[in-house]
Amino acid sequence: MVDTDDIKTSKSIQQRTGRTFHLATRVLPQRIRHATYVLYAFFRVADDVVDQPDGPGATVQHERLEQIRETALGHAPADGEDAEVLEAFAELRERHGIPDEEVNVFVDAMEMDIAQARYETFDDLTEYMRGSAVAVGNMMVDVMDVEDPEAARPHAAALAEAFQLSNFLRDVREDIHEYGRVYLPQETLDEHGVTEEDLAEANVTDDFRSVMQTELARTEQRYHEGVAGIRYLPEDCQFGVLLSAVLYAEHHRLIRARGYDVLTETPDLTRRRRLWLLAKTWWHWRRHRDPEAAFYAVSAISEPSPTAETAVGVTDSSHPA
Repeated sequence: MVDTDDIKTSKSIQQRTGRTFHLATRVLPQRIRHATYVLYAFFRVADDVVDQPDGPGATVQHERLEQIRETALGHAPADGEDAEVLEAFAELRERHGIPDEEVNVFVDAMEMDIAQARYETFDDLTEYMRGSAVAVGNMMVDVMDVEDPEAARPHAAALAEAFQLSNFLRDVREDIHEYGRVYLPQETLDEHGVTEEDLAEANVTDDFRSVMQTELARTEQRYHEGVAGIRYLPEDCQFGVLLSAVLYAEHHRLIRARGYDVLTETPDLTRRRRLWLLAKTWWHWRRHRDPEAAFYAVSAISEPSPTAETAVGVTDSSHPA
């Protein structure tokens, strides 16, 4: 069993760096909550290797990620300041049967961030998210001990992608200025005549707004697919995942309220707003006991029309079935 001190260390990392996800984690049952603290801390430890504006060079980053990989897979002992987190994750991986593949594709994605800072197409971005997002969703399915994991996994993948895409859209300013990265597909920027100079110089033009509208719509398709699968999760886990979806989707409301301006300032979900959404989501959850109905009653994302869903199936084939 994961040591209590290791759980405390992992929890403190989540409290400090993931306020939105931490609130949703707190409403999960204890058997899942503690495991989620450990998973999140592991993801953060690896992510922090490549998300330091003035961090070490590429060679050092690769070496550190390979050390993390070997420890996470149980092939090497943990050392350094992150030893507690890595040991806790390695034990969790073994206990819940998390496949080595999921650890490997996650670490591979972190290594992609060292050398790759642009994505030509959305398909390219989806390939990156297989490690940076979908692997996270798959690990959560393993930890939750889902009764029918094969039914749940495509929806978990879509929801994990939705969360990360919402973060990308919120963090355009931070990504380009602090890390030199652009997660908006180059094909979308080119289609609307938006340059990287526009992003760096915070030119919030009508063309940039069109880029944001395109990518918000694409992200919301992922929410539709992801939320539809919450019903496959254990009943005591459904509200926590539902709340996560509501909270991440709320950034879309903030972005639209700012006229799609994510270049002069990063939209921030306040603590008061998070708690209000928690209360409202709980009320609708108790009323409906249906995660989809509760999500569309509360969230910033509208319920899809049958026509729209049919169109999505025809025009967007990049997401794996």
